[in-house]
Amino acid sequence: MSLKVISLMKQVPLPTEMRMGADGLMDRTKAKSIINVDCSFGLEQGLQIKKAVPDAELIVASMGPPSFEQSLRKAISMGYDRAVLLSDRRLGGSDTFATGLALAMLLKSQLLPKNSTDQYIIFAGRQTTDGDTAHVPSQVAENLGIPQATFVDQVEYCGSYLKVRRMIEGGHQTLKVPIPCMISIAPTSIPARRPSLIGAMKSRQVGLEIFTLDQIGLTGEQVGLAGSPTIVAKAVNVERTRAAVSMISGRDLNETVAQLTRVLDEPPKAEVAGAKKKEGASEPAAAAEAAPKEDKFPRVDFREGASGILTWVELHGDQPSRSSFEILNPARQLAEQLKTTITAVVIGENVRRFAPQIIAHGADEVIVVEHPRLKEYLILPFASVITQICKERRPEIALFGATTSGRELAPRLASRLKAGVTADCTILKIGDFVNKRLKSTFFPCLEAIRPTYGESKLATIIGFWCPQMATARPGTFEALPADPSRQGKISEFTPTLNEADFVTQILQTERKEAAGSSLFSAEIIISGGWPCGEQDDFKLIKDLVAALQARGIKADWGASRQAVDHGYVPYSRQIGQTGKTVRPKVYVAVAISGAIQHVCGIKESGKIIAINSDPQSGIFQNADYGIVGDYLQVLPILIEKVKAGFTFGLKAAEEKHPALV
Repeated sequence: MSLKVISLMKQVPLPTEMRMGADGLMDRTKAKSIINVDCSFGLEQGLQIKKAVPDAELIVASMGPPSFEQSLRKAISMGYDRAVLLSDRRLGGSDTFATGLALAMLLKSQLLPKNSTDQYIIFAGRQTTDGDTAHVPSQVAENLGIPQATFVDQVEYCGSYLKVRRMIEGGHQTLKVPIPCMISIAPTSIPARRPSLIGAMKSRQVGLEIFTLDQIGLTGEQVGLAGSPTIVAKAVNVERTRAAVSMISGRDLNETVAQLTRVLDEPPKAEVAGAKKKEGASEPAAAAEAAPKEDKFPRVDFREGASGILTWVELHGDQPSRSSFEILNPARQLAEQLKTTITAVVIGENVRRFAPQIIAHGADEVIVVEHPRLKEYLILPFASVITQICKERRPEIALFGATTSGRELAPRLASRLKAGVTADCTILKIGDFVNKRLKSTFFPCLEAIRPTYGESKLATIIGFWCPQMATARPGTFEALPADPSRQGKISEFTPTLNEADFVTQILQTERKEAAGSSLFSAEIIISGGWPCGEQDDFKLIKDLVAALQARGIKADWGASRQAVDHGYVPYSRQIGQTGKTVRPKVYVAVAISGAIQHVCGIKESGKIIAINSDPQSGIFQNADYGIVGDYLQVLPILIEKVKAGFTFGLKAAEEKHPALV
């Protein structure tokens, strides 16, 4: 019995070199490209398996133009045996649905073992920096019909199965995943090694294996624009609306901090503050507005009888997640536009008790699925249950929170339902789409709008296959206030459970905190970058928060993606594009570089204060006030100021409201 380890890799353009074409879409043809960062962790994990199974064959595979050869050869120089590329002009324009299908067919036809007794493991990076969807691993796994685990940061090879640790909101989950399987690796895992000299020499000698669609058994109608259920209708630049930063300085740090306290304690100018808030609040919607469309083509309702909006109520521990209530807000607005209803699905053991709460937050109907074997979320049985419900109810739209579970469930479900899905949306609305090729105006389309290319653009994604699916970034939409007087229907659904869906076992679930939920209700958030983990394990950050809390201020702490990726902070504390979007009255960024992915998660904060030792740091371009200095010296002064009565201009909370989980 032999073992094949296949690592899926993508070469991505640098976001800073992306340009918008005349058609309003992104042109990556002249941008410098590199191996996608997350994919490098997947490549390393394959090499780690080689240690346990020395005779394992390591294969790196990718889909893209011939220019990908550079990155594939780098994988060979790291220690891989073969490099395979699927390259065909007809693949151009493929969305994640079509990409997952094409890669799965490449694997089936050319790379997977022909002998059923031979084993294989597929690794991939968590997501790519150009799209940040995290869809393709789930969609490849669905097309291959194998189990999966995503957002994994630890892997142990155990012969017939892998023991993996998966990131979840508020902690980790340990799973036993049988081989064959698909595993997507998070950047909190083992960093990629450098190519060796021997490997570099080998990479020049190994021939690159290139395949076309004809060789893997697909046609141009199944991939590319023709085979993609979603398209990028347009992309617009994200415009800056915050005023230029005011740098605070003094003869020394003590005087500098004292100057900051005086500035923040000044009474706000109501007119200026109000005007700024109005401008900032309107910017995302204004940027995403489409130009008026001429209705010169016949209008076509593409839904074919599908109707209604379906949402999934995710449970964190023994309570519905906050993101599940948040998603009911845009769902409610969409339902009113479409004059339809919202059906929420809750799956688990003893979950009927949550139905009144879900209705109070905006659902018209709650479908309750109760079974002891569904007590905890597992991708395969949950995908099966929701698929059965979707086939019975035929919703036109299906919405999920962009949590670690939502980001793996939605794409697998989409491939199963032959539908498209848009990731990490910040705006959802209904519109029309003029298809000039087909000379038709399709309606009513879900316009799923999301930041992309390093948060520098807002892309409008439209799908024409129902259900139109999307995940929404946690914290982007505010949960509607609970209305206990709302009336709704509670239904029960008895699914057909397939034994094969329970091949993955949960060995342990550990949630250390309630998914960082208090970040959404905090009036002030103190966040740190990776230096705060490297130099003092976030001690000063936590001490400043504790000092504020002692004065009755609703304070909490967060972190940048780099701090999380380095393993200093749990994922539940991550703020930014792939973490949480927050709106505190005051946000303090400590030793954070200011990557646009982080800025997107904080841009709606009332005031942003940046503390960084580098005067050229990008965070100062997105802050209201800045201090240049070592945080190890600045924060102790701030802590003493807070103990003496300084509260960043905030008043102590008179009563505390429990946050949603």
